[in-house]
Order: sequence, then C-alpha cells, then structure tokens
Amino acid sequence: MRDPAIRPLTLVPPPLVYAVALYAAWWLDQRMSLAFSSALNFDPIGRFIGWGLIGIGLVGFVWALAAIWGHRTTVNPYKAASNLVTHGPFAYSRNPIYVFDWFIYLGVTLLLGTAWPLLLAPLVWLVMRYGVIRHEEAHLLAKFGDEYQTYCSQVKRWL
Repeated sequence: MRDPAIRPLTLVPPPLVYAVALYAAWWLDQRMSLAFSSALNFDPIGRFIGWGLIGIGLVGFVWALAAIWGHRTTVNPYKAASNLVTHGPFAYSRNPIYVFDWFIYLGVTLLLGTAWPLLLAPLVWLVMRYGVIRHEEAHLLAKFGDEYQTYCSQVKRWL
C-alpha cells in the first residue's frame, strides 16, 4: 500500500463526482421525469436562485483557490500538499471547495428543475466523503501531524 504522507490516495477526481451525478440526473429525468419547476410554477424564481447559488459557488471556489495558491500548495487532489492552509475559507471549513461545489450542485439542480439530483445527493456525499475526503485527510494527518489535528479540532469538516 502506498504511503499517504507522499500524496493523497484519492480514488476519484472530485469535480467528476458532481458532474457525473448531474449528468445521471439529467439522463434519468429524460426517461422518468421528476420535474418540480412546472408543477410549482417555480421557473423564474428557480432560475434566479439557481444562478445565484452557482455564482456563490464560483466566487467561493476562487476564494479557496486564492488561499491555496497564496500558501504555494496544490489544489490537485492527487498531489502532495506542501503547506497546510488554515485561513480564508479554510478558517470556516476544512473542505470549502467541496462546500462551494455543493452550492453549484444545488444551483444546477434548480436550473434542471428536477428532483433527481436531490435523490442522487446522498450518493455524491458518500463518494466524496469516502472516496476523496478520507484520503485527503489521511494525507494531511500523515504530512502535518499535530498541526493538522489541532486544525481539525478547531474547524469543522463542512461548516
């Protein structure tokens, strides 16, 4: 088995998890619609809120990237972290990029106007938690030890 101190042993690329789930939701909706927008006359408000959530997600993602790059470390989940980032959005969440990905996911859900992404959300969460985050956390613990444990005791995983 590879050493998690060398690099995370991430199983799947994080953006792909969300993208596949959204594609699967769209595909499933084409075969068995679970549309909620037309039934609730939700279209204009849903689109507005959806784009707003996507905007929040993108701005947050850029904020997290700036914090990571400011510490001269990598955002790539397959490469070793060179520094522990604890400021910016990382002061509020140990996984702010994934939190902001959820904003985007929910925004796209509203734009699609179907409940399928919500039904797939627990699966997305499980894959992210155990296929990605578990490995990233093991890497950070192996690499930064007590400093990372202290950070974990002060900052929640999500929010």
